[in-house]
Amino acid sequence: MKNFNGNFCIITYGCQMNLHESEKIAGILSDLGYNQTFDQNNSDVIVFNTCCIRENAEQRAEGNIGALKKLKKSNKNLIIAVGGCMTQQKEYAKSLHEKFPFVDIIFGTHNLEDFKELFLKKLQSKKPVISIEDKEGDVREGTPNLRNSFPNAWVNITYGCNNFCTYCIVPYVRGRERSRAPQDIINECKSLIKDGYKEITLLGQNVNSYGNDLQGVNFAYLIDEISKIEGDFRLRFMTNHPKDFNEQLIKAIANSTKTCKSVHLPVQAGSNRILKLMNRRYTREDYLDKVDLLRKYIPDVSITTDIMVGFPTETEEDFLDTVDLVETVKFAGAFTFIYSKRKGTPAATMDGQIPIEVATKRIVKLIDIQNSINREQSKGYKGKTVEILCEGFDDKKKMYLGRDTYGRMAYFSSDVDLIGQFVNVKITKTGGISLIGEVVK
Repeated sequence: MKNFNGNFCIITYGCQMNLHESEKIAGILSDLGYNQTFDQNNSDVIVFNTCCIRENAEQRAEGNIGALKKLKKSNKNLIIAVGGCMTQQKEYAKSLHEKFPFVDIIFGTHNLEDFKELFLKKLQSKKPVISIEDKEGDVREGTPNLRNSFPNAWVNITYGCNNFCTYCIVPYVRGRERSRAPQDIINECKSLIKDGYKEITLLGQNVNSYGNDLQGVNFAYLIDEISKIEGDFRLRFMTNHPKDFNEQLIKAIANSTKTCKSVHLPVQAGSNRILKLMNRRYTREDYLDKVDLLRKYIPDVSITTDIMVGFPTETEEDFLDTVDLVETVKFAGAFTFIYSKRKGTPAATMDGQIPIEVATKRIVKLIDIQNSINREQSKGYKGKTVEILCEGFDDKKKMYLGRDTYGRMAYFSSDVDLIGQFVNVKITKTGGISLIGEVVK
């Protein structure tokens, strides 16, 4: 029942997981009667959904929260809430409250679904509401969503992570892995397709381990079942962990007419010594074997990855092992990062922290190599006609944009609105990772 009026604004940091959780917060506030806006100055409720994976995201969040002090002074009725990974760390939540006492609600990742109750409690009290659950709860269904990503939709299949990579804070702020019931996922996908969504992305910290806590189901099974749903749609998923990426799953992807032939397989490093220190639980040889298996069943598969440079004790030889792996695999794209020390992780206390100037030099070299690979791959698109799902309109370029099944972005002009439609685009110009073309009738 809608009882309130006013506007809300949500500021999200981090990954698709956070973006989707912001859609849930938006759904809760929308159900209460608030309208979404992207103008903080015209908001009655401002929510920060934070990320603590990298230090710069944390610093940006703090800067933006602090900037609201003046707005809060001029609008005493403004409600400011901060949640997400950053605040799930209890010590940090306490510090945040002391640093920014004007924040009204502080909540963590384990009790996002309780945001409605926390919000209503704040409306009845002048005191800040702080609620950080120590232990992750059961998977809860039925939280409303206000989706802002048409024609794409994100669907959680797991929560939490069991991997405990030594550089990663996620298991400590997201908890252990919990899988949603397969029928709940399938029903959500059916509903989204019925509502006109054209691309569904299954989300999890490690989608490959889906079903490990259930009986008789795994991720390959889920791919098979969702692929049986009638309708014109694409299926993507992220993110994968190489140690759990197996032949059964590869076959399911290869046999699915719905699943995009694009796999994001984070390698993180090409050095076995560094991979062991990271606790990744595979070797570069294991990784390359998975790549070979993927290309055996899906010869034209597009493989993208995550790569971290500057991990503690990384030598020039270790880095060159990573360069060699990149040049061997020839990724379709790579998200490259400099290692960021996160308090509470084993890597943060390791000796041999790499100077930022060394790590920066390495990442620049790596990006140059990957960009060169992408430019060469893009040349193969010129003159070809590819099917693009139109996802939006670029106001700067004044062109529509969308991706093909391999995840490659293309820009094109049209006199009519094509968002949400599959269109054939003939590529006339290629760049690094993006393409330019014209619609073919």
